Amino acid sequence: MIHARKAILVICAALALGTRAQAHVDPELATDPAVATPAATAPEQVPVPALSKTSPGAVPAADDGRPRAGEIRIVGVGNNSAFNIALLLTFLTLIPSILLCVTPFARLLVVFHFLRQALGLQTTPSNQTLIGLALILTFFLMQPVGTLIVHSAVEPYQQGRISAMLALTRASQPVHDFMLRYVREKDLALFVELAKEPRPRDVKDLSMRVVVPAYIISELRAGFQIGAVLFLPFLIVDMVVASITTSIGMFQLPPVVISTPIKLLLFVMVDGWNLVIGSLMKGFA
Repeated sequence: MIHARKAILVICAALALGTRAQAHVDPELATDPAVATPAATAPEQVPVPALSKTSPGAVPAADDGRPRAGEIRIVGVGNNSAFNIALLLTFLTLIPSILLCVTPFARLLVVFHFLRQALGLQTTPSNQTLIGLALILTFFLMQPVGTLIVHSAVEPYQQGRISAMLALTRASQPVHDFMLRYVREKDLALFVELAKEPRPRDVKDLSMRVVVPAYIISELRAGFQIGAVLFLPFLIVDMVVASITTSIGMFQLPPVVISTPIKLLLFVMVDGWNLVIGSLMKGFA
């Protein structure tokens, strides 16, 4: 018992000395990272990620009109709805048909093909050249109409002030007025009768359903009239050359071999392209 009590007293004295030595540690050693205990070190500050704008819990910020990261916007189609985009793509596919139907393109192309046949040329100028020339002249004639369409329909639609249907209605009005200037009343009366529509008080009240086909027929008629007039002088040259070669007994040489250079020379001497295109343009004045 005596030895056990001595052992307990020795242990208690050792613990008391150790506690006192720990309380009197040198301050310089306490600040040393190598000596400092893990409990004395401050916990590491872990950065908390900010809440993303696209996360489900985020509060949507006010739209300032500028596209944000990961956002795709199509500029120039109003409010970017699927219906407006589909309408725009459909309109782009119909541009060639609209160009043929509501512009002077058909008349110009018919006249140029008649002129090539009258000169006795099969592939010169080529189809691409004639189509390109007719297209450029069509743009030249339709430029005032296009300016009205841009100011009255395209710009308000791009700014989102009007809907797509209202923009289409505004865009059709200048074209409607342009076609009425060159369409024949006889053709209008024909399609009014075929459409079984009541006769309007004014031609401006006619719908596009009546005006467009009547305008196409009028343009084709005008193109054939101009082509027939172009054919007459070259036809006279062919008849004169054929009669001369037949009278002198040149049966082995086709008359067209001689008449074609003569017609080309005549066309160049009178500055034929200037006369033809000038007459066509003045017809739309």
